[in-house]
Amino acid sequence: MEKAVDKFLRYVAVETTSDENGTTHPSSLKELDLARMLVEELKAMGITNASMDEKGYVMASIESNIGKDVPAVGFIAHIDTAPDASGKNINPQIIDNYDGTDIPLRGVPGLSLKVSDFPELLDYKGQTIITTDGTTLLGADDKAGVAEIMYAAQYIMTHPEFKHGPVKIGFTPDEEIGCGVDFFDVKKFGADYAYTMDGGALGELEYENFNAASAKIHIQGCNIHPGYAKGKMINAIHVGMELASLLPANQRPEYTSGYEGFFHITGFTGTVEEASINYIIRDHDMNLFEEKKDLIRQAVDFINAKWGDVVTLEVKDQYYNMREQVEPHYHIVSKAIKAMEEAGVKPKIQPIRGGTDGARLSFMGLPCPNIFAGGHNFHGKLEFVPVGSIEKATEVILGIISLFTA
Repeated sequence: MEKAVDKFLRYVAVETTSDENGTTHPSSLKELDLARMLVEELKAMGITNASMDEKGYVMASIESNIGKDVPAVGFIAHIDTAPDASGKNINPQIIDNYDGTDIPLRGVPGLSLKVSDFPELLDYKGQTIITTDGTTLLGADDKAGVAEIMYAAQYIMTHPEFKHGPVKIGFTPDEEIGCGVDFFDVKKFGADYAYTMDGGALGELEYENFNAASAKIHIQGCNIHPGYAKGKMINAIHVGMELASLLPANQRPEYTSGYEGFFHITGFTGTVEEASINYIIRDHDMNLFEEKKDLIRQAVDFINAKWGDVVTLEVKDQYYNMREQVEPHYHIVSKAIKAMEEAGVKPKIQPIRGGTDGARLSFMGLPCPNIFAGGHNFHGKLEFVPVGSIEKATEVILGIISLFTA
C-alpha cells in the first residue's frame, strides 16, 4: 500500500490554485488535472463508480460489507489551493527526526520557520515534518485531507476484513474562493452524514464556524485640478480612508480570537476620481453578525450624508454558522471524538475562525463537522505539516467508519 504521505507528496506536485477572478467552473482548469488523477486512482483501487462531473466534482462510493442497515458516512476534501501564494512548482522539504530548532527554508536565503514565532513546532520534536522551500505554499490545505481520504479508501479496498457500512468520498474544487459546493449534488453524493477533512493541527474538531458576508464599496469622487480644487474636489481616496476609520479598529482580525468577529479589509484601490474597497465581515453570533452589517451600512450613510451620496455599498451573505444544523445530530461529533481518543489523539473542540465546505453542506441537508488534516500556517510560504498528523487523521477516518457500524 502507498503511504498517505507519499500520496500527499504526489498531489502537491499538481498545481491546482483556484482563481478568484475565474469565469469557469472550476475557476482554474488546472484543478481538473488532480480531479482526473483521483478518479483513476479510485478506479484502480476497485471503486469502479468513481466519477468526475463537468464542474470538477469527484464522487465515489464504497458499498457496505456488513449485513445490516447503517447510515452512509461521507468524507470530503477540496483539491484547490489558495490564491494567496503560489501553488506552482512546489518543492517540499522533508525534515526527518526534527530536532526542535529553527528550520531554514532553502528557496529563500534568510527565511526560516522560527520556533520563537511558531512554538507549536516543539510539539513535533522527533517527528518528520514537511515544509515548503519558502517560494510557494505547501498545499496541505487541503491536499493533506485528500491524501488521508484516499489512503482510507485504499485501506478499505485492500482489507476485506475491515467492517464498514456505505462510505461516500467527495472532492470539491474552488473551496478557497468560497465556491466549493456551489454545484455539489448532495442527493447524488448519497451520504446521511459527512465530515470535511479540512481542519488544522492534530486533534482539531469543529462544528461551528463564522457567519460570513462580503461588503463591496464604490466611491465616486470629483477630480478637479488641485490648483483650483477648494470647495469642489472630492478625493475618493480620502473618503475611503475616512469611511474605513469609522469601523472599530479593535474588531480587525489582528486583534481578535476565539469567538470574536471582525471587519477585514481585503482590498483598497483607487484614484481621486473613484475608489473601491472590499471587506469581509465575520461573527459566530448571528445577532452580532447582523450588527456588524448594520454598522458598515451606518458608516456609508454617514459618509453619504456628509459628501452627497458618493458611496454605494453591496453586502452579500456568504455562509452561516453550521452549529444550528450539526448540533441536532451531535452523535456525529461524538463519534469523531471517540475515534480520535481511540487513535490516541486528544480532541480539541473549537470554533472555526473561517468557513469550510461543510458549513454550506450542513445547510444543504448534509450535517458535516470538520476534522483536522494536520497542517499549520495555511495559505502561505511558512506552511508545514507533520507526517504523524497525516497518519493519525487516516486512523480517525477509519475509526469513524467503524463506529458507524456499531
